[in-house]
Amino acid sequence: MSKLIPSGALLLALAMSTPLAAKDAPAPAPASLWHGGPILTMDGNRPQTVQAVVERGGRIVYAGTEAQARRIAGKDAADHDLKGATMLPGFVDAHSHFAMAMQVASGVDLGDPEAPVRDVAEVIAALKTGIAKRGIQPGGWVVAWNYDEGKLAEKRHLTRAELDTLGDFKVVLVHFTGHGLAVNSAAMAAAGITEDTPNPPGGITLRDSAGKLTGVFFENAAYPVYMKLPQLSQEQKLAAMDAAQLKYASNGFTHMQDGASSWPDVQFLTGAAAASRLKLDLAMLPTSQNLPALDKHPELKFGSYSGHVKLQGIKFVLDGSPQARTAYFTKDYRNGAPDGHHPWHGTSNMTQDQFNAEAKQVRAKGWQLFVHANGDAAIDMAVKGFDAAGIKARDNARPVVIHSQFQRPDQLKDYVRIGVGPAYFSNHTYYFADIHRSNFPAEVVDFISPFQSALKAGLHASNHSDAPVTPLGPFTQLWSSMARQSLTGVVSGADQRLSAWQGLQMLTTGPAWQVFEEGRKGRIKAGLLADFVVIDKNPLTTPVGQIRGIKVLRTVKEGQTVWARGQ
Repeated sequence: MSKLIPSGALLLALAMSTPLAAKDAPAPAPASLWHGGPILTMDGNRPQTVQAVVERGGRIVYAGTEAQARRIAGKDAADHDLKGATMLPGFVDAHSHFAMAMQVASGVDLGDPEAPVRDVAEVIAALKTGIAKRGIQPGGWVVAWNYDEGKLAEKRHLTRAELDTLGDFKVVLVHFTGHGLAVNSAAMAAAGITEDTPNPPGGITLRDSAGKLTGVFFENAAYPVYMKLPQLSQEQKLAAMDAAQLKYASNGFTHMQDGASSWPDVQFLTGAAAASRLKLDLAMLPTSQNLPALDKHPELKFGSYSGHVKLQGIKFVLDGSPQARTAYFTKDYRNGAPDGHHPWHGTSNMTQDQFNAEAKQVRAKGWQLFVHANGDAAIDMAVKGFDAAGIKARDNARPVVIHSQFQRPDQLKDYVRIGVGPAYFSNHTYYFADIHRSNFPAEVVDFISPFQSALKAGLHASNHSDAPVTPLGPFTQLWSSMARQSLTGVVSGADQRLSAWQGLQMLTTGPAWQVFEEGRKGRIKAGLLADFVVIDKNPLTTPVGQIRGIKVLRTVKEGQTVWARGQ
């Protein structure tokens, strides 16, 4: 216990201790000097570069001329010559699914480009190979990821009868959107689903012409199966986490997101075992279904880091996927519902009253709100819920509408009024725009991810991959925001195209703002974290058609290299 010292004695003690303190003061941490190539600071709305950067103790202490940087770094500084390569802030993941990436690493990946599946027979063959490779015993679960019926020659879902031919296993094919499943009879039985199970509100259950369940479930109808999927062991989770983290680091991300955390995900990723192996920052968004569990664990704090993990906010899922025709629109899909019936404009996953009540609950706790909304009707729901919670731009609450894909022009004013950060998804203009054009008018599709309109409105937008829905690739994201070109070469919304600098803002400063970290990351500036990515070409001078070919050479987190090509 400390004791009070009389003022005179205190002055004497300070005078006597000063020389000793100076003598025994620890030497400053060694510095590192980065130079020798374009360094894009991402600081400001116009391209800004510096000659050199000095890092010390995991933070940037100087960014400017090389001559001054060398003086500040000192002669003993570690020298990092970029040799013409380009350096910029480490990428900040605006939205993806880290825990799902862990699960994909541990299951059968039907989206593996090295082993493509082109028809139903090849899917069955891939599943048989997965069973044998993993030694799955009869009665066990066979879980496959990135299932996409649209890429199969038959252009249809696998049926439970076809999956039943695999034998005595519980088989689950997780749709690449994450919003649905195709399962066999054993998996249905394990989830308690029978022919008499009613389709739940916000659910989509497919039946054949005879009215029998096909084994395909979307949105809320898929939850009973999701809840029964087996959990990995602690050792399997750690190995899968290492593999997933390496994938993010190899793509230049120094900040990751788990965009729909389950309760087991929260428990594992906030635990000591995961903390000891995480090198990159991870923002977690527990889904609204976890609110009762979170209420029982007040020790779990939101908005601050524990190691490299931060509980960022609560995720609400208001609708589904536009490419799977489960997103909620004010217009009808030309192609009808997933089962083919018309008219169909999608469905919401929760009622407006439920969202309003839970949004108020989250807001009252001071937690940030994140809302998945793709269709314009779902975005209307988000706006109404924010208004019900009394959120206004001056509150600086920064609610984030994830995807905001089919936003109407009039909804931009609502975003400005409320202070919404739209997390856009420009990869849709590449991977899915052709599908969207088969369902909606050109003017609707052309306003997908309306970056330029959002910037003109003064919004802090970002761009994400939604990985593993689309591959984790920042330069595909950048290219798609600049080109907005589909798989068949059709351009959607040329007036919404971004410049390279603007596109990079959507991968750095925009997402940093959305998670209240603009004062820590997203720019190269004195005082911020020394989070860097080194790439082989300068995006500002690379032709648009070559942007996707840019390669990450090195990823640096708080001054330490966490991944380097060839090492």
